Amino acid sequence: MCNEFALEQNLEELAALFAGTPELPLFGWEGGLLPNDTAGKASIRISNVAPVVRLAGGQLSGSMVPWAWKGPNGAPVFNYRTEGRDFSGADRVLVPASGFYEYTTPKMPKVKLKDRHLFTMAGRTWFWMAGLARDGAFSLLTTEPGPDVAAFHSRGIVPLAPVAGLDWLRFSRPQAEVLAQPESGALEVRTLRQDGVDL
Repeated sequence: MCNEFALEQNLEELAALFAGTPELPLFGWEGGLLPNDTAGKASIRISNVAPVVRLAGGQLSGSMVPWAWKGPNGAPVFNYRTEGRDFSGADRVLVPASGFYEYTTPKMPKVKLKDRHLFTMAGRTWFWMAGLARDGAFSLLTTEPGPDVAAFHSRGIVPLAPVAGLDWLRFSRPQAEVLAQPESGALEVRTLRQDGVDL
């Protein structure tokens, strides 16, 4: 499960990337105000605040929201399974990212630090992750992993190219199609730490 992602672009750069994608509707921050913390981040973790984007009045509206709402037992719900669920009436959001991380068990014995792998979208500096908002927080949707992630984890988030994310907000295609994992090669992976050593 994804419990860490990156958004390397600062918020001004992110808005410029949205504006530079002609297929995307106009973008603005909720209330018309740029958030206080505009810096890009190499690591966003559970309970950190991150930008999410909704469709409001035909335009994209951004707001800063904490990652993970509290479940019935008080545990953070940071990933949300898609199987068997209908999201047509849900508060659907897109979470911009430049990459996400997965962790695997080292091959070297007695190494406690897990291997760390960064996934990015091939040919793109940013992409969306499909999400839901609830109780003033967001969670990332997960499915069976796609071919690029399967060797690293048994679940995968739903990465979407910039324009494809609109189908999630608009629900303009069948849910199963929108939330399908990308084909092999859509994601690139770089191992950042292996057997306890930063590469």
